[in-house]
Amino acid sequence: MSRSTGHARRAARIGLATLALGLALPLSAQGQQEQFIPMPSYRVGPYAAGGSGTYGGFIDYLDMLNRRDGGINGVKLTWEECETEYKNDRGVECYERLKAKGPTGASMFNFVSTGITYAVIERATTDKIPIVSIGYGRADASDGRVFPYVFPLVTNYWSQNTAKIKFIGMKSGGMDKLKGKKIVNLYHGSAYGKETIPILDLQAKKYGFTVTHIEVPAPGNEQESQWLQIRQAKPDWVILRGWGVMNPVALKTAAKVGFPRDHIVGVWWSGAEEDVIPAGDAAKGFIAAAFHPSGTNFPVIKDIQKHVYSGGHKGNLEDASRFGSIYYNRGVIHGILNSEAIRTAQAKFGKKPLTGEQVRWGLENLNIDDKRLKELGATGLLQPIKLSCMDHEGGGAVKFQQWDGKKWNLITDWIKSDQTLVRPQIEESAAAYAKEKGITPRDCSRE
Repeated sequence: MSRSTGHARRAARIGLATLALGLALPLSAQGQQEQFIPMPSYRVGPYAAGGSGTYGGFIDYLDMLNRRDGGINGVKLTWEECETEYKNDRGVECYERLKAKGPTGASMFNFVSTGITYAVIERATTDKIPIVSIGYGRADASDGRVFPYVFPLVTNYWSQNTAKIKFIGMKSGGMDKLKGKKIVNLYHGSAYGKETIPILDLQAKKYGFTVTHIEVPAPGNEQESQWLQIRQAKPDWVILRGWGVMNPVALKTAAKVGFPRDHIVGVWWSGAEEDVIPAGDAAKGFIAAAFHPSGTNFPVIKDIQKHVYSGGHKGNLEDASRFGSIYYNRGVIHGILNSEAIRTAQAKFGKKPLTGEQVRWGLENLNIDDKRLKELGATGLLQPIKLSCMDHEGGGAVKFQQWDGKKWNLITDWIKSDQTLVRPQIEESAAAYAKEKGITPRDCSRE
């Protein structure tokens, strides 16, 4: 059975299940019980591994809450998938199709795509529906004064990049040793890929290293010319800002030209099992940033195993071997943060289905400390996070992991981002956006 056929059959099963629910409950009863969370997923195309793993973990977490707890304070969680294929136009179509679903409309959108996020920001702001972009999207949207409905939670690309340069400095013997170093930024030819060019240029100026930006046209199946450039440039480090098939191709091509993989540092969209296993031995030693680990030794993952994958139920993964993988656990983190925002908003607005505007308040007042992480069974899976009107990021720290040929191993503790560098850039960029769009930034002292 092909991947597309399999997904078509899954969609049919979901549709029948939804129909059965509709027949079993009167519409008014459903409206009193349901909180709708749209799933603009991508399970086909060159980025299918990232989409299917992330949305698989996301949906399994929500399913677990329904099965274990009856939802959130008695409100059942519902969802509907819409295939975007990681394409901006399809993402906009899915947004329009799903935004008014459910008794109170969409709670929030998680596109897991920087390009789609850029494409719908103005629509979502007008419609008062929050966009949750965990570890991706516009970095300057961390300034909630200008972007009240956008939440680049946990850590944004600019924060991650400052942690990445800290890591390279650490490996070089100190930040002062970066002076004179040569770094190549090999990036995916998309809005996502280009996002860190300005902050890298700023860091190069600050620390005295040289950065060369080399684009790989999407999807990244051919990289011979780029790696010949890299071999000629003889950089000390390569930053791999890849996505999907670009990652294993980069590692295999690096091996072919003789560039050491333990001097390649990837973004977290280059640091999943699906990024390294296809590269075989060429991936050994490769290092990637991470805002969470893989593995099943977390109480929350064990609860999903117990409540979702027992009794013959297959959960949302087509391939059960991916359970506890990087992408899957990232999806579980999406589930945690989205549901905790709803729970926070319920404390203010009542234990009932909430509007996107009310969920936005829950996101902006989200505060997951160590105590709450333990209650959620997510200690070690997610860093503490606290948001505010000014700060829609809330975390900012990064760990680094290395592939040994069989599994990812964490090689650092949390490395804090350089907010003295990042925050002024965020505010400057956000202010420029506000001026361009005629936006009056909110006064956070009144929030």
